[in-house]
Amino acid sequence: MERRELLKAGLSLPLLGGLGTLGAAAAATAKGFDADTVAALARQLAARAYQPPDTSLPETLQVGYDQYRDIRFDPAQALWRGDGLPFQLQFFHRGFLFPNRVDVSLVENGAATALAYSPQLFDFKNMPAPEGGDLGFAGFRIHTPLNRPDYYDELCAFLGASYFRAVAKGLGYGLSARGLALGSGDPGPEEFPLFKRFWIERPAAGASHIVVHALLDSPSAAAAFRFAITPGVETVFDVRMRLYPRVTLSRAGIAPLTSMFEFDAGDRVGVDDYRPAVHDSDGLAMLNGRDEQLWRPLRNPAGVQISGFEDRNPRGFGLMQRKRSYTDYADTEARYQNRPSLWVEPRGDWGAGAVTLVEIPTADEYHDNIVAFWRPAAPLAAGREYRFDYRLHWCRDHSWQPELAVVAMTRIGAAPQPGTRLVVMELAGGRLAKLPPTAKVDADVWASNGRIANPVIYANPETGGWRLSFEFTPAGERDVELHARAQDARGPLSETWLYRWTP
Repeated sequence: MERRELLKAGLSLPLLGGLGTLGAAAAATAKGFDADTVAALARQLAARAYQPPDTSLPETLQVGYDQYRDIRFDPAQALWRGDGLPFQLQFFHRGFLFPNRVDVSLVENGAATALAYSPQLFDFKNMPAPEGGDLGFAGFRIHTPLNRPDYYDELCAFLGASYFRAVAKGLGYGLSARGLALGSGDPGPEEFPLFKRFWIERPAAGASHIVVHALLDSPSAAAAFRFAITPGVETVFDVRMRLYPRVTLSRAGIAPLTSMFEFDAGDRVGVDDYRPAVHDSDGLAMLNGRDEQLWRPLRNPAGVQISGFEDRNPRGFGLMQRKRSYTDYADTEARYQNRPSLWVEPRGDWGAGAVTLVEIPTADEYHDNIVAFWRPAAPLAAGREYRFDYRLHWCRDHSWQPELAVVAMTRIGAAPQPGTRLVVMELAGGRLAKLPPTAKVDADVWASNGRIANPVIYANPETGGWRLSFEFTPAGERDVELHARAQDARGPLSETWLYRWTP
């Protein structure tokens, strides 16, 4: 694991592989557990004053990156090793960026039993084992035979605040999800809610999924989560969230996604890098409540940029990684072409609100600078319960409206005329791909300000798709919304490309 991976998301330190049996005994007598247990605890938390988490650690654990990286869970003690189950658990030690104590319990036959921490579960390499009793854990990860039947791959990890991330078959780690976003992109400090307790249900032999419950807490809210996690070519998290605000939440972010975008062919001004692109995600995809399929390429802006796409009962949104060739990145280490896309599929009535995109300037690839989430239009009142159910799809790609072509690539560069930019996008798939090159296809291009000239669209024999291009002159405008799509007499042929032009 390279430094950039740990510093960027704080998830998934490497292990040597292998299987084992967790040697931890029950820390307390088993307690009853049912579908309402965590929600009841969250309601109780929200009714009381917030208590900060326990961050006290022995001096030996107040370490930097290199030392923390050397603290490895002993894979020979993985929970459920040798039990013939399709899932196994391994744990993260507290320290470095992860001082918060997280308690973990196992649920079986309607009873929850706490797992006791022991330094004997970890290899500290050249460090002395910490003293101080029951230190608890920083988080955990789940392993399963994802890519081949004889090896338990790391499937997902919960570590740091309310962050978690997962992989699908053939993919590696990339962007993260969070339990709740509070103040992302807003003036002033952001509040980072924490998962403080987890309950993990023991899976049955041959089970296709594993269930994780989590209790979230923060100064402004508490919440209960249930994750039903199903691995595969598309790894699916079925999420049930019960939110209990302590104070009125006017700008909460539901189902938040966090990613990194440094540069690509549409955003290379000032970039001096041998690689063609560097990002975990290249665009925000949306399928709104009016069945409009939208694509917003990501940017690394000069200043914080917030975009809201108003909607009612959205059908989905996600941060996607569409470029899938090694030559798109030419990075033998990061392998950005294997980073997953993450699609959020709301379930039930989410009402009015906006898919919100926050783009933050970054000078490197080590720090996440992209956040996307659903922001309800009405404030969430203190003392009430709010329910948000959704499905997360960790995947290579995702199909929403197969009849529409998607924007496979956006390129922006200088046009021959001074002060004018040339915008070129490649369209792939859908009904458009089946049309002959001589078909009458129109380029529907629009700008809120500035001038559009020479919009054209034509079949591209090199890609098998179509190319849409136009010239854009800002004419002194600083914030311009651009819109483009392919269409014919029957209607749209492609999803709608949206872009905010800023100098």
